[in-house]
Amino acid sequence: MPSWIGAVILPLSGLLLSLPAGADVKARSCGEVRQAYGAKGFSLADIPYQEIAGEHLRICPQEYTCCTTEMEDKLSQQSKLEFENLVEETSHFVRTTFVSRHKKFDEFFRELLENAEKSLNDMFVRTYGMLYMQNSEVFQDLFTELKRYYTGGNVNLEEMLNDFWARLLERMFQLINPQYHFSEDYLECVSKYTDQLKPFGDVPRKLKIQVTRAFIAARTFVQGLTVGREVANRVSKVSPTPGCIRALMKMLYCPYCRGLPTVRPCNNYCLNVMKGCLANQADLDTEWNLFIDAMLLVAERLEGPFNIESVMDPIDVKISEAIMNMQENSMQVSAKVFQGCGQPKPAPALRSARSAPENFNTRFRPYNPEERPTTAAGTSLDRLVTDIKEKLKLSKKVWSALPYTICKDESVTAGTSNEEQCWNGHSKARYLPEIMNDGLTNQINNPEVDVDITRPDTFIRQQIMALRVMTNKLKNAYNGNDVNFQDTSDESSGSGSGSGCMDDVCPTEFEFVTTEAPAVDPDRREVDSSAAQRGHSLLSWSLACTLLALQRLCR
Repeated sequence: MPSWIGAVILPLSGLLLSLPAGADVKARSCGEVRQAYGAKGFSLADIPYQEIAGEHLRICPQEYTCCTTEMEDKLSQQSKLEFENLVEETSHFVRTTFVSRHKKFDEFFRELLENAEKSLNDMFVRTYGMLYMQNSEVFQDLFTELKRYYTGGNVNLEEMLNDFWARLLERMFQLINPQYHFSEDYLECVSKYTDQLKPFGDVPRKLKIQVTRAFIAARTFVQGLTVGREVANRVSKVSPTPGCIRALMKMLYCPYCRGLPTVRPCNNYCLNVMKGCLANQADLDTEWNLFIDAMLLVAERLEGPFNIESVMDPIDVKISEAIMNMQENSMQVSAKVFQGCGQPKPAPALRSARSAPENFNTRFRPYNPEERPTTAAGTSLDRLVTDIKEKLKLSKKVWSALPYTICKDESVTAGTSNEEQCWNGHSKARYLPEIMNDGLTNQINNPEVDVDITRPDTFIRQQIMALRVMTNKLKNAYNGNDVNFQDTSDESSGSGSGSGCMDDVCPTEFEFVTTEAPAVDPDRREVDSSAAQRGHSLLSWSLACTLLALQRLCR
């Protein structure tokens, strides 16, 4: 064979070897990929018109491709952003639930306290006139402390309520005994008889039970909504690992590189990628579900025996009833105090001339319905609780369900009905590997995502701890036990002032019974014989009758 023939054959054979695809089919166009790539907002200068060799690819299959190195980098970053957005959008429901309901409950409770304070002030100005206004700071301080407790202040409810009744007793004692002068030391001695004499009847004990457990439940529930809101907001902002980003790129955009921009990932393939990328989030689910269960339990308490609305709405009537009890039993109370604390010094002539009937007036009338404050925040606690209970139930298992919710999105996967014509990570064909179980430890054999199961995400573990602490506080609130909330991020649960239920059974209604006045020492009858005290006793009876009439109207 002539040498020139061999010289021609060798270059031709080299040409055939260098174009194996072209020997069978024509090199494919990247037109469809260019269109899809440009629709993402990327420059078409990055993309070739026809497929090129893919040895430069680091993530996608190194076969003939429409992707350059620049394209793979940009699409990899795009897959990360889309994943972050998908998680945020998928968790949108649970985040908005906690954000909006926290705002609504907080607004309701604050307005409820404002309305209760205004109602008491209006009633007492009408009932006691100047006498109340001269001592109104005692009642203002009560509401100030209740508000401070609700907003997370370090307030011991039982001690605060005991202090209120002790201060009220001191003021009342001076008013029903205007003929005497009382020193600070003497008044301190008077306050020590609060529990023993029960000058206000059984109202303080019953009201303390109701107020304590209702405020504990309300504050803890709102704190729970705060924690749920913060955890949901934090967990929904994911930071995918390098292994996750590679898996996302391979799933979402390697079809572009293979010239298949319209082919979506197989559903099961998507599930394995998402379970690997969201393994730590799934581990949050157990503690999250326990937290939701505890929130639902406290919500039931708010609907029933711990209903703060049913406590605060009639608090003005209850305190007024206590004052009536004090007036009615004033002779016996005074006698006992004089016996225990000693005979006080007479007041100057000007002051002693004032009698109790001049101090207390009978300008007491019930409100017309339209004069009562409107319902707080334009709603009722029952309606709020019914709404939030439904939303809380829907938010259970939300974190372990993220992969399923994302992969159900038709804009993400080909769906379960198209298992043959979907992207399986290598080509358009069925995805064969089994689906991994939820959680970090179950990703050890994940075929799509390289997951280090020995290194749990510290950030997620912090959220798990926050939920665990909050769940314990909710359980305490459910049982009527106070909890300190000096810092909502505090991870140490502690009990505070005590139980909201002092009896074996928590009463669900206000049932106030005036206690019998203590026996009076016969040797102290000189105090009870004054005309002023007799007049006061008659007035007390009149006011008590009026109060009972009001209570019937209110009910």
